[in-house]
Amino acid sequence: MRVEEGFQPVPFVEGNPYSTDPVLPALLKRILPPEVFREVDEDLDRFGGEVLTTMRELTKRTSPPQLIQYDNWGRRVDELRTSEGWRGLKDMYHREGIVAIAYERKYGEYSRPYAFAKLFITAADSDVTDCPMSMTDGVARVLELIGSPALKQDVLPRLISRDPAHAYTAGQWMTERPGGSDVSRTESVATPVTGAASPYGQQYTIDGFKWFSSATDSDVALALARTGRPEDGSRGLSLFLIPVRLPLVRAPGAPRPPALTNNIFIHRLKNKFGTKIVPTAELSIQGAEAYLLGQLNQGVRLITPVLNITRTHSAVGSVAYFRKCLAIATAYSNGRAIRGGRQLLRETPLHVAELAKLHVLYRALVHFIFGAIVLLGKTECGVATESESLRLRLMTPAIKAFAAEKCATAMEECMTMLGGEGYMEENGITKLIQDGLVEKIWEGTITVLSLDFVRAVEKSSALDAFTKWANDTLSSCPLELAQTLNEPVRLLREALTGLAGVYKAPMRPLLPRPALFLFCHIASGIYLLEHAIWAVKTSEPGSQVDVHAFKRWVVEGGLGTALEEVYRAQNAPDDRMQTDAAIVYGPSKGQAGARL
Repeated sequence: MRVEEGFQPVPFVEGNPYSTDPVLPALLKRILPPEVFREVDEDLDRFGGEVLTTMRELTKRTSPPQLIQYDNWGRRVDELRTSEGWRGLKDMYHREGIVAIAYERKYGEYSRPYAFAKLFITAADSDVTDCPMSMTDGVARVLELIGSPALKQDVLPRLISRDPAHAYTAGQWMTERPGGSDVSRTESVATPVTGAASPYGQQYTIDGFKWFSSATDSDVALALARTGRPEDGSRGLSLFLIPVRLPLVRAPGAPRPPALTNNIFIHRLKNKFGTKIVPTAELSIQGAEAYLLGQLNQGVRLITPVLNITRTHSAVGSVAYFRKCLAIATAYSNGRAIRGGRQLLRETPLHVAELAKLHVLYRALVHFIFGAIVLLGKTECGVATESESLRLRLMTPAIKAFAAEKCATAMEECMTMLGGEGYMEENGITKLIQDGLVEKIWEGTITVLSLDFVRAVEKSSALDAFTKWANDTLSSCPLELAQTLNEPVRLLREALTGLAGVYKAPMRPLLPRPALFLFCHIASGIYLLEHAIWAVKTSEPGSQVDVHAFKRWVVEGGLGTALEEVYRAQNAPDDRMQTDAAIVYGPSKGQAGARL
């Protein structure tokens, strides 16, 4: 039989990633003023079409970067070659204002939700282009807050430019070999340059070795380097802006010089599991020119705005990858027939039930991350209340951790919804899983984020602010609706009571991770309720679906399991950690190697 004979599979058809999304349009309608929503809605619908056409064509022309360290005469050149598609995707991000929108602030505090909504519908179709753009966003915010007047004049406008010929991208170089996420062991040293005058700030030279640089083709980078004693740990680190190539500011149309011009040597490109299009490298920094940002030895504190933004980008990326996988799985169910071709998958209750679980999770995650994005927009524009600012401090590590954890498994489930076709690379899900898994590591693993959450609770009244907001939202439910939501509302109140006792000092050592997930289940449930209340009050067409999604998420989505995990950690026997170690390393004391 010839291939064109016999049964012909029906290709699935994806719609506009914005207009066909089951969550985002209504969410934006709720959180944006009507006049803002009209303009944003129109632009996102247009851009969704660009994602399906222009952007997907560009991804066909991407390929992994290449490093040419020496020319044919043996001279060190460190030429980093990136593909036409990669460069085109970055240009498109610039033109569409993925970074710029938040700083143009045409819509004030609502500019952040607009910018992240635009990123949300394109992230899964742009070969991880948001990696350098997220760091560009974070560096722009740092310069906006603490940059010198010259940096704000010469560099900041380039970081937020919509003109690809003028725009810069930025990196952040924090990770070093000794510490990973623990920057207290940073080996890079900054030495002040006596007698050097620069309008960009006090000039230093940096010497060190950076283990991961995800935006190696960028124009500038933020880096931590030691200005204090090694024994000072993180308290001896300062924050610097490093020109990746000199001169920092070039004339329009001037050729782009290599990183060697600032004594930055590309040791090698990283061979990664995913995100293969992104030029990630090890860098040997041998006397690079750099400019001090902010106060000396305050680098860790000053880097916080970058983490707030890049962690939010990470959360958006995780859920965006899940969005596309879910869209593919749902579209496939409309065309795939079983039982001798007489029954579509969409007509098969067991299959639809599993899809419904994924859709409920998707709704919870989208509302959760955009809840944090709204707070970020308000904070950046100076209109957030004290309570909102405190809640943002909790929400940022929470959305990053929860999205990464939940989406990794959810994407695998979407793959199985296509059977063998899901395992084929040409259908797109496999690459999304490969690229998406980095979000469980980049900008902090879940364990690191859970400890960051503990610090936020210990150093502020953020948990009290969150608890009050959550209880106020529960109490705002109209009486008639509340009667139909008695069980999920009761469960959320019980969970809030349990959460209040979790973070009381001294905290049991095994509690931070399950406690973080309990917070995430509660917060996402409250945001779903907030949306359901609005939908019912405004008689939105999908209001009953919103109500059912809230019920299912709270009752069936894992809140009860999260509570059980917290109680188990609270009541763990005193020898639990010793038992864990014995299971992993064997019963002999001092044994170092894990038994596999």
